[in-house]
Amino acid sequence: MAHSPPAIHLHHVPFSRSFRILWLLAEMGLSCQLHRYSITDGSLRSPAFLKISPAGRVPALEIDGHAIFESEAIVQYLCETRPQAGLGRCAGDSERLPFLQWLGFAETQASILGSLNLQHLFLRPPVRPSPQVLKIETARLAKTLQALDAHLKQQDWLLESGFSAADTMMGFNLFAAPYYVSLEGVPHVAAYTKRIAARPAYQQARAQDGVQAFYRKSFYDLPKE
Repeated sequence: MAHSPPAIHLHHVPFSRSFRILWLLAEMGLSCQLHRYSITDGSLRSPAFLKISPAGRVPALEIDGHAIFESEAIVQYLCETRPQAGLGRCAGDSERLPFLQWLGFAETQASILGSLNLQHLFLRPPVRPSPQVLKIETARLAKTLQALDAHLKQQDWLLESGFSAADTMMGFNLFAAPYYVSLEGVPHVAAYTKRIAARPAYQQARAQDGVQAFYRKSFYDLPKE
């Protein structure tokens, strides 16, 4: 007997922000059909994809008859429509405010990583990376890691009550950040990444993720001015 395909469709680029959603779905025990794209082959600019994600960016999630884009919106929608998973904090919950704050913090940090990725990885000659921009953005990333380290000195996860979807938003960043800033100076962040990597749902999502095609070096130093 033929089985119908999963009702959940995730539009995904390996080792991108869409991994957050792949991981969160795994934490919730939800299967999805993955639609993989590349950021360099023009597939994200196809008319079909732009109908789902107008800016041509991942993640985009088709679920419950909706097409949703933007990580933070998808995370909140999944948590609020699947409260039984216990990974969100809805209105009235005592941890609602810190939950929302850490979602926003994760996206701020991701925007810094995006800027560094652009400068280090995607500019092509004759355009050259700006040493000044790289210095500023690297310092900004280091500051976010230091702030996170101070917070994680007090507890294992972002919320005092334990693991939540905020960790799926934040955790993904921390596997990209070490390409630009060493985690040696933020031991609580380093320990946090190990706790994340030990989660079965994280490992399941990473196995589904696909091969990352962004980083060709283990660390990107600041260029000389």
